[in-house]
Amino acid sequence: MSKKITYESEKFSFEIVDRVGGGDAFTAGLIYALMERFEPQKTVDFATAASALKHTIKGDANISSREQIESLLRSSFEINR
Repeated sequence: MSKKITYESEKFSFEIVDRVGGGDAFTAGLIYALMERFEPQKTVDFATAASALKHTIKGDANISSREQIESLLRSSFEINR
């Protein structure tokens, strides 16, 4: 029997500007991370950060760049250490 592993993302605290598109942003971040062959933990963290950033943007499109998402991840890791 194979061992099952689950992954949890970092926690993000932010003020929600618009809830529309958060799920789509998570899914887009997940697909992007899988296409880029990120490690599993980074995949989950990247998708969650993409969704968190989207919640801070008005409208239904996530206009965040990879660099902005990774910047959020870096700052979150520094805060949570």
